[in-house]
Amino acid sequence: MQIGIPRETHDGETRVAATPETVRKFVAQGHQVVVEAGAGRAACITDGDYEAAGARLADAGAALGAELVLKVAAPSPVELAQMRPGAVLVGMLNPFDSAQIERMAAQGITAFALEAAPRTSRAQSLDVLSSQANVAGYKAVMLAVDHYPRFMPMLMTAAGTVKAARVLVLGAGVAGLQAIATARRLGAVIEASDVRPAVKEQVESLGAKFVDVPCETDEERECAEGVGGYARPMPASWMARQAQAVHERARQADIVITTALIPGRKAPTLLHEATVAEMKPGSVIIDLAAAQGGNCPLSVPGEVVVRHGVTLVGHTNLPALLPADASALYARNLLDFLKLVLDQDGRFHLDRDDDIVAACLMCEGGQVLRRNAA
Repeated sequence: MQIGIPRETHDGETRVAATPETVRKFVAQGHQVVVEAGAGRAACITDGDYEAAGARLADAGAALGAELVLKVAAPSPVELAQMRPGAVLVGMLNPFDSAQIERMAAQGITAFALEAAPRTSRAQSLDVLSSQANVAGYKAVMLAVDHYPRFMPMLMTAAGTVKAARVLVLGAGVAGLQAIATARRLGAVIEASDVRPAVKEQVESLGAKFVDVPCETDEERECAEGVGGYARPMPASWMARQAQAVHERARQADIVITTALIPGRKAPTLLHEATVAEMKPGSVIIDLAAAQGGNCPLSVPGEVVVRHGVTLVGHTNLPALLPADASALYARNLLDFLKLVLDQDGRFHLDRDDDIVAACLMCEGGQVLRRNAA
């Protein structure tokens, strides 16, 4: 097949959907790879790197006009108009944006949104949410270090001892666990909280103290189990107790990293303004949920603001701040997904009986096949 790799055009998007490593593998499988000139520049990949891997450089129209198009973000209306009817599109297409999926269906495209892949062991190698959350968790700590006006580790110097920073991580999914591990490497004292009691062992294995908020009712225990690897909205009774526990820990923390997201829903509020008002001057909050409303109502998507003497960082695309490694991981995710939809001869083959393929398939033959309510 002819595989197209266009340059990403969304504001702030620096990643690219293929690297010389994956291009080389596509070419070895007999595919023709067309890369838009400059597609990898922001990810530290030159056009010459792609050409050396066997790709052909072209303009956006040629890359978007390929039989199979690989992208990071969903195509804009302008990009979509350049895609041929019957083409296959794979990327992070936001399955909860129904209008966007309908536009793709109207163009006659077969579209796969990799965020919709099930959280199963078989799907781990193509789990784009996990690979990019790892990047986000790491970068969250680096941003916190940059904005925090003190040292992270404890230092014993001739001029006296500097205390280690106290870090509170809210949400112990992939991003949260990576944040814990990274902050630990830098010498911080870490506490972490999550609605799922099952992650306590993982949190403690990374050297953090788990902030335990016990479930008191069957409803609370059922919600705490989560669904498909994701947390579920918790009852108001548990949220009130958790809010009090978080309030007390946040008042003592120097850095708070919030990572709580529920697919297709507004992010839950974990840090209220009253809590921020009682935090130490110079404290830092990194809100990884800023794009979905924020875990703190004071966060401003895409901006860094100071409220009550606390710096709130609301960047909405942390993986794009580490584009080289984020692209490398994402490109490998795509490579593994394509093994499920390309046969041994390299032709497109739609296996609807494959649970991963069926979950990711958004539209085909002009029909929207999956509708999600945000």
